[in-house]
Amino acid sequence: MPMQPSGHIDRFTRLNLPSSDLWPDFRFDLPELKYPDRLNCGAELLDRNVANGLGDKVAIYSKPRTLTYSELLAEANRIANYLVDELGVVPGNRVLLHGFNSVELIAAWYAVMKAGAVAVTTMPLLRAGEIAKVVDKGQVGFALCDARIAEPVREAAASEPVLASITCWGEGTDFADAIAAKPASFANADTARDDIALLAFTSGTTGHPKACAHFHSSVLAMADTFARHTLTPEPDEIYAGTPPFAFTFGLGAFVVFPARAGLSVALPDRPGFEALCETIETFKVTTLFTAPMGYRALMGMWADHDLSSLSKGVSAGEHLPVAISDAFLETSGIRLIDGIGATELIHIFISASGDDIRPGATGRPVAGYEARLMDERGNALPDGEVGRLAVRGPTGCLYLDDDRQSSYVSDGWNVTGDLYRRDEDGYYWYFSRADDLIVSAGYNIAGPEVEQALLSHPAVAECAVVGAPDEERGTIVKAFVVLADGQDAGDGLAAALQAHVKAEIAPYKYPRAIDFIDALPKTQTGKIQRFQLR
Repeated sequence: MPMQPSGHIDRFTRLNLPSSDLWPDFRFDLPELKYPDRLNCGAELLDRNVANGLGDKVAIYSKPRTLTYSELLAEANRIANYLVDELGVVPGNRVLLHGFNSVELIAAWYAVMKAGAVAVTTMPLLRAGEIAKVVDKGQVGFALCDARIAEPVREAAASEPVLASITCWGEGTDFADAIAAKPASFANADTARDDIALLAFTSGTTGHPKACAHFHSSVLAMADTFARHTLTPEPDEIYAGTPPFAFTFGLGAFVVFPARAGLSVALPDRPGFEALCETIETFKVTTLFTAPMGYRALMGMWADHDLSSLSKGVSAGEHLPVAISDAFLETSGIRLIDGIGATELIHIFISASGDDIRPGATGRPVAGYEARLMDERGNALPDGEVGRLAVRGPTGCLYLDDDRQSSYVSDGWNVTGDLYRRDEDGYYWYFSRADDLIVSAGYNIAGPEVEQALLSHPAVAECAVVGAPDEERGTIVKAFVVLADGQDAGDGLAAALQAHVKAEIAPYKYPRAIDFIDALPKTQTGKIQRFQLR
C-alpha cells in the first residue's frame, strides 16, 4: 500500500513504523473502504454528522451533562483551538489522554484528531511507572487529563521530561473557562488516510508495552466492517458498556461506532455494574458492550433494575462460554454477539449476529476480513485441525519501533496468538491462547510484569505467575511464591503481597490467588517450567 504525503509536521510516528516488508497485507476490498487520499477521521465522524443534519441529535447522554452533535463539535473545536494556540500542538505530536470515560474525554479525543495530532489514551488505573513507559515509547510531549487522576501523570513526567505540558480538566481547574474563550469553529488538519491517528498500547507476554499504530483510515474501517455489517445499527439505538476508551474495544463501541452511524452513547458516571444498570434504566440503552464477566454480573442484578430497553449485547475481550451465552439468553431474551478482536487490528474481525450465531463459536470473518489457521511453519491447516489464527483486512499490526513486529506479522498475515479450530461451515471455535498472555475479564495481563512487582517485596525470594481457570472471570492471575528466609506463609502475607502489587502496577493485574511453595519447578538450565504450575 503506497503511503500518501503526510500531513504531519512532527513525523515521529511515520519514521518509527516497521519497514514495509514487515507490514501486514492491508486489503480494502469493500466499496465503503475506498477512502480518499486525504482523510481526517475526526472531521469525518463529527463534522459530517452536523453537516448531514444531525446537529440537534443527542450524541452523548450522561448524568453530569448531555451534548448534541452540534454541541460536541463546538466543544471539540474549542479544545482543538486550545491545543494549537495555547499549547503549540502541531500535526503529528503525541497527546496523552488520561481520564475516565466521560464527555470531556470524548471531546478531547476528537480535538486531537481534528488537530492532526496522535492520541495516546491510557487506562485510568495505570500507575506512574506504567505511564512513564508509554510516554517514553511514544515520545509523548503533551497530556490532557482528568484532575482527579493527574498525579501519576505528573510523576511520570518527572522521570520522562519529554512530557513537558500537562493540562487538566475538572474541578479545581480553569480548563472549562479557557476553552470557552476559544472559537467554536476549527480548520481541520489536512491529514492523509495513512497518517497515524492513535497509538494504542497493549501488554505483551514480557510486560514491556507495545504501541500499536493505527491510521485515520483504520479508525473508520472498524466501523465500516464490524459495526456496519455485524451490528447493523438502527438510528434509534443507544450504546453503553464498560470497556475504557483506552481499549480500542471501548473506543470503537462508545466513540467511533455511534458517530459513524449517527447514534447516541450513554456514559455511566462512575465505574461498576450498579452505575451501568442505572445508565441503562435512565437513558433506555439498547446496545451493550462488555466482557463475559460483565454479562454474568448483570444477570445477578437483573431483577433489581429495569433493563428491558436492551435488545443487543456484544461480548469481547475474552472467549464467551456457552454457559454464559445460554444463561443470558434465558435471563434477557438476548442472544449475545461474540467477537474476537485485537489491539493490533483495532477491533473485532471474527463474529456473528442474529440467526448466524452458533453458541460456543466465535463466528466467521467479519465483512472486509479473511482468516485462516496456520501451523508452526506458517502452512495453512484444513478444517477440523487446531492452529494459530491468522487474519488480514483493512486494519493490521504496525508496532511502533518494536522487534516483535516480525513475530506478529507473517507473510502478510496478522498472527494473533490465539489457537482456533474451523468447522466445515467456516465458523471459528476458540481453543486457547498460544502464548503466556493472561486474559482476565477482558484485560490483557503480562505475567512477568506481575512477577516483577512481587519480587520487589522483601518477603519474596522467587515467584512465577500463570493464568488459572475461574468461573466468574474466565481466568485469574495466580502467583506461586517462594518466600525469603524468615518469612511465614499465611493469609496475612498473601493479602500484603496483593496490596503491594496493586500499589506497584494497575490494580486489575494483581494476583487473585497466591500459593506459597518451597521451590519452583525448573529445567536443568534454571528456566521456570510454568506449564507444570498451570
